[in-house]
Amino acid sequence: MFNFSKKQTKQVPENLEEALMIFKNLEEEIKKLSARLEKFEKAEPRFFQKMGLIRFNPFKEMGGDQSFSLALLDKENSGFILTSLSGRQGNRIFAKPLIKGISSYQLSEEEKQAIEQAKIF
Repeated sequence: MFNFSKKQTKQVPENLEEALMIFKNLEEEIKKLSARLEKFEKAEPRFFQKMGLIRFNPFKEMGGDQSFSLALLDKENSGFILTSLSGRQGNRIFAKPLIKGISSYQLSEEEKQAIEQAKIF
């Protein structure tokens, strides 16, 4: 594989044959990179690309903003929202799937805010 970060010891080919060999090697490397890029572009819509995080205090009389809702969305706004409610009695974690920004489960205001924040991320 051609390493662009390595300092090349020889910068100018000595003859045409050597120059052609360098170009042929570069052509092969470009083909390999193009194939990898094509594979990545096909998978890319499924990758999480957007994130929204809202910290909040569900129990106004005690504690700080230790609870949170985290939305992770792909290109189509599908993914999930993870909510953690922290209190003195312990911690509860909820995960809700999202399809195009909508969940079949009821969403809290904080979860809705995290989703909206992720959409503009």
